[in-house]
Amino acid sequence: MKRKAYDELLAWKSGKTRQALLVTGARQVGKTYIVREFGRTEYEQLIEFNLALEDATRESFLSARNPEDLLLRISIAAHGPLIPGKTLIFIDEIQHCPNIITFIKALVDQGTYDYVLSGSLLGVELENIRSYPVGYMTELLMFPMDFEEFCWSMGLTEQAFDVLRDSLQEEQPVPDYLHERMSGLFHRYLLTGGMPDAVSAFIRDRTIDNVRRIQSDIRRFYNRDITQYAPKDRRLVIQEIYQLIPSELNNSTRRFKIGDISDVKRFSQIEDEFLWLSRTNVALPVYNVEEPRSPLLASKRRKLLKLFYSDVGLLTSTYDKQSTLGILGGLGAEGRMNYGGVYENVIAQELTAHGFTPYYFTSKSMGELDFLIEDAAGKVLVLEIKSGSRFHSHAALDKALNTPGYAIDSAYVLAETNVERDGKILHLPVYMASLLQRPRLV
Repeated sequence: MKRKAYDELLAWKSGKTRQALLVTGARQVGKTYIVREFGRTEYEQLIEFNLALEDATRESFLSARNPEDLLLRISIAAHGPLIPGKTLIFIDEIQHCPNIITFIKALVDQGTYDYVLSGSLLGVELENIRSYPVGYMTELLMFPMDFEEFCWSMGLTEQAFDVLRDSLQEEQPVPDYLHERMSGLFHRYLLTGGMPDAVSAFIRDRTIDNVRRIQSDIRRFYNRDITQYAPKDRRLVIQEIYQLIPSELNNSTRRFKIGDISDVKRFSQIEDEFLWLSRTNVALPVYNVEEPRSPLLASKRRKLLKLFYSDVGLLTSTYDKQSTLGILGGLGAEGRMNYGGVYENVIAQELTAHGFTPYYFTSKSMGELDFLIEDAAGKVLVLEIKSGSRFHSHAALDKALNTPGYAIDSAYVLAETNVERDGKILHLPVYMASLLQRPRLV
């Protein structure tokens, strides 16, 4: 399956600045697979170590006293001689041996081999690294497959996305044949999500049972990681927060209600728990802002947030199969359940994967704006998400656009519709969220 991260790996290899590469991201997003394919294809030799599975290698690397000692141990553990200038050394599950990172600067300076390190939970496991090699290591954060990558895996060509970009640029409806295909793929993506194993199972079987089994396993892995790696005095609360996400997204505001957490009355009691889930990339926080004005970060309200799963398929797999049936028909809120939280989750996922930091805005007099993002120039774009058929009704957005002092540069309504301009608002098919990319909006 084609991944956008491969192009970033190529850019790293051809870069003029010699650095090691740290590939991060949640468990099961495809980090190991893509680095392995990259090493086999782009290098004469790939040397790979998995520190979670290779006990002897892990203990040996942990005992390394300095960079020279580590390189010696790597050469001994490698299956074959290292070839200067033609070898990629890939050390996976680096969280089990974080001291390696402190030696990277010297190894990179030697310029003999290329180094890729990878692992999960690195946002918390590497917090206390005593000597982070600033300037000698760059980071690639991987996410689940986004909608465009999913479409590629389903046989859609890149030329199809060129047609979509033209429709957006010209504000003209997507041709019916393509619009129907994209809508069908999008509804399937809501069920499969972007975890590579789940997508592979769907491509192979074209049914949902194995997909849901894989998604259930991944959620179980995440819960196990919490019990193993989260601070002992916070594990139960972190687990409860993670398990509450589906029900919180099913309420009318989608906002995470702190009072739903057992024995918690103030946000300050559990702020670190939310940060842990965010730093491990298993959950995506979207914070409230006081006003829709750039820079959005300046008015961020850290005590008010929505919390989404990192993958929409993990969310829909928590619901029983029958209740998700309406998704395939795009029934949205008119089906057996309210799918608003599902649609917002997939949009949060797309925006985050494409380099944005999404926020939301709410006021008693105006209502709520689902998502606010900024492009590289600091222009504010508002996204209103509609899962049902009443997508022409958006009172809060209308009020915001007509409020003096609010610096909203563009407004999109993403819904089960085609491209349509309505005054200041551009209605778009919800799958066109895949075309929003920072630093520029296409």
